[in-house]
Amino acid sequence: MTVQLRRFTADDLPAVRPVLLDVYAEVYADELHVPFTSLDRFDRRLTNHSAGDGWEAVIGYDGDRPVGYAYGAPLGRGARWWSHMTTPLPEGFADEDGSRTLALFELMVRAPWQGTGAARRIHEELLRPRPEERVTLLCDPEHPGVLALYESWGYRRVGDQRPFPDSPRFSVMVRELGGRSGSPHIIL
Repeated sequence: MTVQLRRFTADDLPAVRPVLLDVYAEVYADELHVPFTSLDRFDRRLTNHSAGDGWEAVIGYDGDRPVGYAYGAPLGRGARWWSHMTTPLPEGFADEDGSRTLALFELMVRAPWQGTGAARRIHEELLRPRPEERVTLLCDPEHPGVLALYESWGYRRVGDQRPFPDSPRFSVMVRELGGRSGSPHIIL
């Protein structure tokens, strides 16, 4: 099995949206009846996530079959990302300028490729050319194995948040990228 990685921007979204939706529907098949994880809600989040500048996705393919994907975008000035924290953050930690922090909104791999290293390859390819100094993501703390995986990739938990009234509580994780030289680093 050889996984080929392909990069896409918001301009490509009309062409790749069906792939993103199909993979999501397969990965979340048992949870699509829950309003927060429904396919319609995911589609709306995808639209919102891709609306800002700098949105990118990496999709892995095994031949013509999609393996999985990751996508993210930089947090703009005044981004709501940090506003739902249930854990206080140090002064300045949540200050965004549109180029400081990449939000990794989604990372998922279809079952046949889970445990093969495909998720890490897709993840690292998304991050490889990014200019931001750090990346952040949300992880369901009910999945300690996933939290441990992200920690093994260099992420650290900085607190918790509930981004929507009907969403689960998520652990917020951050990993330094070092994209901008001379940027101050705030370590928790």
